[in-house]
Amino acid sequence: MTEAAGPRAARILVTGGSGLVGRAIAQVVADGEGRADEEWIFVSSKDADLTSATETRALFEKHRPTHVIHLAAMVGGLFKNIRCNLDFWRRNVHINDNVLHAAYECGVSKVVSCLSTCIFPDKTTYPIDESMIHNGPPHSSNFGYSYAKRMIDVQNRAYFEQHGCRFTAVIPTNVFGPHDNFNIEDGHVLPGLIHKVYLAKQTGSPLTVWGTGKPRRQFIYSLDLARLFLRVLREYDEIEPIILSVGEEDEVSIKEAAETIAEAMDFKGELIFDTTKADGQFKKTASNSKLRRCLPGFQFTPFKQAVKETCAWFTANYANARK
Repeated sequence: MTEAAGPRAARILVTGGSGLVGRAIAQVVADGEGRADEEWIFVSSKDADLTSATETRALFEKHRPTHVIHLAAMVGGLFKNIRCNLDFWRRNVHINDNVLHAAYECGVSKVVSCLSTCIFPDKTTYPIDESMIHNGPPHSSNFGYSYAKRMIDVQNRAYFEQHGCRFTAVIPTNVFGPHDNFNIEDGHVLPGLIHKVYLAKQTGSPLTVWGTGKPRRQFIYSLDLARLFLRVLREYDEIEPIILSVGEEDEVSIKEAAETIAEAMDFKGELIFDTTKADGQFKKTASNSKLRRCLPGFQFTPFKQAVKETCAWFTANYANARK
């Protein structure tokens, strides 16, 4: 009599594996969050051009994943989005369509893609929740990226209805942490401010913050998001997306974020707000009530602690950090 085969080991392919969130997932897996029956494969643009259907299919056939965490995307801060809406739309639509279709063709049992709160309607009520994604156009500053990300949700529903695929998505709020893109022109607001504070401290100059400092954001530490990704991959069974965010009460203004960074880096200089620069969307407060229902008991890293750890990483790795 032959012995019954045990459960199939999971082969988890992470696209965008060299980025902010991919690096964070790799770290928490290495630090003990991974399981013995899981094999983790982290790939980047060096492994395949995901805008090419042929290269994407070859990548999937090479690794034969059972699960996929899809992070790969063309990303950038407010001002890069304003300049390049068409580029953000085209590249991301190609990437997402190729990854999801390759996952379907290769029999992947579950895909978890990464969206963004910028996909929500510009004109809406707050807090926003998962049911409101398609209720109106996104903010005009980044409509290309936003619509491309929204289409992942549309495709997930269609793959489920037509083929029964378990494709879902998470919607994190503003992510930051080690290995972020700290480019001042094209990066997101928090890493850009960290780089600015670092330079201002070196030169003894004031810190210039773009905009009024009044817009408000919910920031999530990349290592917290990585732990939540693992929970969603293993435990969340809905096709509908889930917002991954700190609570509404943890929302901070850009001014408060800048002051927190200045404190973490022991910057004693003046803060100046350049009001000739655009603020972007004033707020996009998200509800994490579904997260609390589905994955109760999760503890987020306090904002000040997460900022301090990120600033320490950037200072220690300044020569090699993306900037």
